[in-house]
Amino acid sequence: MAIINVEGVGAPPIDERSAGVAAACLFRGMSDPSRVAILRHLLLGEHRVADLTQHLGLAQSTVSKHLACLRDCGLVESRSVGRSSVYSLTHRDAVLKVFAAAEELLAATGDAVVLCPVNGEEAAQ
Repeated sequence: MAIINVEGVGAPPIDERSAGVAAACLFRGMSDPSRVAILRHLLLGEHRVADLTQHLGLAQSTVSKHLACLRDCGLVESRSVGRSSVYSLTHRDAVLKVFAAAEELLAATGDAVVLCPVNGEEAAQ
């Protein structure tokens, strides 16, 4: 599903409402700092929950909860290795592009996003 029509004239029309809902759902799935940290760490390769717990300094239950959310969003997948599950990104290159675009947009907006009274750091507390 396309979020915007980048093809220009002659491109098939997109359902803007559905595209907006899908994009908002994706961004909500990535809206927690712990989920972002997990995704960034998984860009380095596959990891077990124990590895992520140790690296991120989060409780095992917290990491598992966030991995379940990311799996439900289609961003991560797991496979069994012995008694452990190993997690990886389902679309590594696309996640990398999203983070690169986010970094570019954050650089362009400066502190505005962090200071935003609705979605900024203060609003999250």
